[in-house]
This record gives sequence, structure tokens and C-alpha cells, in this order.
Amino acid sequence: MRSKKPENKRPVPPEINDSMLTRESWKIFQVISEFVEGYERLVHISPSVSIYGSARVKPDHPYYKLATEIGKLLSNNGYSIVTGGGGGIMQAGNYGAYQGNSFSIGLNIVLPGEEVANEYQDISLRFRHFFTRKIMFVKYASAYVVLPGGFGTLDELSEILSLVQTKKTRKIPIVIVNRAFWEPLIEWFKSTLVKEKMIDPEDMDLFTFAENPQEVLDAIDKFYKDAENDLMVY
Repeated sequence: MRSKKPENKRPVPPEINDSMLTRESWKIFQVISEFVEGYERLVHISPSVSIYGSARVKPDHPYYKLATEIGKLLSNNGYSIVTGGGGGIMQAGNYGAYQGNSFSIGLNIVLPGEEVANEYQDISLRFRHFFTRKIMFVKYASAYVVLPGGFGTLDELSEILSLVQTKKTRKIPIVIVNRAFWEPLIEWFKSTLVKEKMIDPEDMDLFTFAENPQEVLDAIDKFYKDAENDLMVY
């Protein structure tokens, strides 16, 4: 005798009322407005470099000074500087750009208890949604420069590596600053991700290291010079 098949009681979808639809619809318009404002105000900043790093670094920290010098050197060499607009390394990057000849841009996020945007911004945008802000970081970036930081910095680094790896965005220079800080993570990439075939060995070539502002600039310039030479071959 065949056993009786147990009843599969599926959950019943909740009823959706007009007030719920209205609230969600307005969120869609919020997102659209953030995209529109971002595109309109940033379309003229190219070439630009997105700089990432910890918001917890104080102005007397060596990382703050390093980020300031990187921002200034890149700005004086024609690159607009884009940061998250907050304190720490973000402020340092904007401050350096502010001393240079190119635009200093802050993509600020609205968060509970978040400090006000730093004062060194020629263009300042405020976002409610992380994902729209993330797209603005990538949309016009000619390079990524990643200084020491925490979860937010790791998030941005992982995102750009993933986007370039999957060819969802064009390949751009990804420059990781301060090898000693990042070495344990990079070794884990090699010993675990590559070994377990979670990434390909050539994915380790998606980024390069730099220790000082000149090396950052040289890495970016070399990338585009090599790209031009490759085009000339064809």
C-alpha cells in the first residue's frame, strides 16, 4: 500500500494595500532621482580616480597624510578625486584634491549618527541608498585607489574586483596602497581562493600595489600607456 503523500501547506501571500504600494513607489522615484542627479553632476569629471579607506583615521595618522598626498598628486595630474565624502582617509583624499587643480568630489551617504560631509568638496552629492552611490563610484572612474580600511573599504574593493573579473565593467587600474596592511588578505586569496579554484590564478593580476603617491600615479599612467600600445598593435 502506497504511503499517503503529506500535504504541502504553502504560505499564503499577504494582501497588498494601496498605502504599501504608494510607499514602495516613492522609493523607486527616490532611486531614480539619485541616479539622475549623479549622472548630471558627474558626467564632466572624467578622468577621475575613486579613493577608498577608513573613516576612522585621524589627521595626525600617517595614512591620512599619505591619502592627502595621493589626492594632491593625482589632482595636479588631471584626475578628479572621488571619495565617500566623510572623514578619515576620505577627507584626506578630498583635501589633497582641493589643493590640486582638478575637482574634489564627495559621494556622501545618509546614515544615523553620521558626521557631516567634509568641507573639501567642489561637488557634493548625498545618497540615501548604498547601491546608487556604489554605481556613481564606478560609473566615471578611470582608476580605483584602495588605502587601508575596514568593512566598507573591503566591500568596495571586492565589488570592483568582481565587476572587472566578470566583465560587467571595463578593466581599470586597481591600485592597493600599503602592501604590508593588505598582505594577509592577498595571501589568503592565493592560498585559499586560487587553490580551491574559487578564482583563477590570472585574477591576481587585476590589481597592483603601490607604497607612495608617485607609485600610484605611475601605476595608473602605465596601465593606460600599455592599453594605448596594445591598440596600436592592432
